[in-house]
Amino acid sequence: MTFIAIVDGAITTVALPSIARQFGLTTPALDGVVVVYPVCLAMAIPASAWLVERFGAKRVLLTALSGFLGSSLLCGAAAGLGPLVAYRAAQGVSAGVLFPASAALLFGTFTTAEQIRVSRYMIIPQQIAPAAAPVLGGLLVDHLSWRWVFYVNLPVGLPAVLFGVLFLAGDRGGRPGRFDLPGLLLSAGGLGTVMFGLCEGPNRGWSSPAVVTTLVLGTALLAATVAVELRTSRPLLRLRLFADRLFRDTNLINLVGLVPIMGALYLGPLFLQQAQGRTALESGLTTFPEAFGVLLTVQLAGLLYTRVGPRLIVGCGLTGVTVVLLLLARCDADTGLWAFRGCMFLFGAAIGCFFMPTTVASLATVDRTDTAQATMLNTVVRQTGGALAPAAVTTVLVLGAPPEAAAAPPLAAYQHAYLALAAIAAVTAVFAFTLPDGPARSATRGDTGTAGRSAPLRRRRRRDRVAP
Repeated sequence: MTFIAIVDGAITTVALPSIARQFGLTTPALDGVVVVYPVCLAMAIPASAWLVERFGAKRVLLTALSGFLGSSLLCGAAAGLGPLVAYRAAQGVSAGVLFPASAALLFGTFTTAEQIRVSRYMIIPQQIAPAAAPVLGGLLVDHLSWRWVFYVNLPVGLPAVLFGVLFLAGDRGGRPGRFDLPGLLLSAGGLGTVMFGLCEGPNRGWSSPAVVTTLVLGTALLAATVAVELRTSRPLLRLRLFADRLFRDTNLINLVGLVPIMGALYLGPLFLQQAQGRTALESGLTTFPEAFGVLLTVQLAGLLYTRVGPRLIVGCGLTGVTVVLLLLARCDADTGLWAFRGCMFLFGAAIGCFFMPTTVASLATVDRTDTAQATMLNTVVRQTGGALAPAAVTTVLVLGAPPEAAAAPPLAAYQHAYLALAAIAAVTAVFAFTLPDGPARSATRGDTGTAGRSAPLRRRRRRDRVAP
């Protein structure tokens, strides 16, 4: 279900030139089509945990997916730029609820040991989606129409909705308490404005009045969110969960570690197309081996998690990311495609040790009643880290290029960007080796900690949910 939402966030960029021609606009004029999606996604995330607790994860998940599919149909049929931006906003809101709801349903149903096994399969669509998006988008735009970039969600999503209605387990929700409207307004406003600033900073310039204003305003709103939520008896965001060291440290690793990971995935196509002059299809096929590396390593990480814990797995994975980024920093205009594909495969193998262990470990010591809140906070952190990545890459490229060549940075600028990402990955790797993974390993056996105490309850609830 989340596969199509991930693809949609990346595939639209490929269709922008075709959309511009259709509506008689320039490609930069369509910037809102791309930016409105992550902004509205970020604004919707804070409400997701309350909705799951009130109405149940299954109902919220299927409603969000249905809304996403309906807005996809409207995007494909849009007759102008205004309606298209509005429907993209609806897509973003739906995706902002879809991601945390799906994670809450998954991690609220299975024990920690079971989560490891399930995550080995769940990571497959999550990693294939961003790698496949450029290739799929190019094929659809070239052979059909830009409208199929949105229509393609329907044949994938409708069977998923039907399957979920018939077979997906879920509860009816409960009574989470009064809805925290001030928390929603502050957090949604803060996340939305910060996301806008991060997305527009590379395009408009970090000194642009619009960017500076939104970043300052967003930061102030988020600071106010923290102050209000810590004083509220039933907050929309249970920020006190960050008092748990394992939850806090894994989220910090996610926030910073995603910058070099997603930054490299963003930088690769730019290097291939702008520095080497490759086509978009060549670029997509060259970066795609990253997905195969992830699929290989995540299976090994799942097998090793219980034995060695997340600390060594994540630390070694980020060390591998650092090494591969240093190799990519040595690429030049003469580097062959197969050499680059080899680096991307190794890069995927390294990040395969990152996603699953950090996600499972972050929830290992969280009480089951806080699962929806914890997964929602995880989603906020991941979305922020994902937004920081292209902002960081673009900033380094701009700083490394003379003003007259800002649109086409020199080769050295790309190499410096890879070096900057490698430095961030190295620092994060050092911090990852300090993770307190004892509680995380104990949770897989269900013998200690909060997760261990709630494991029997999880098993009973899971049997109740799947019983005929």
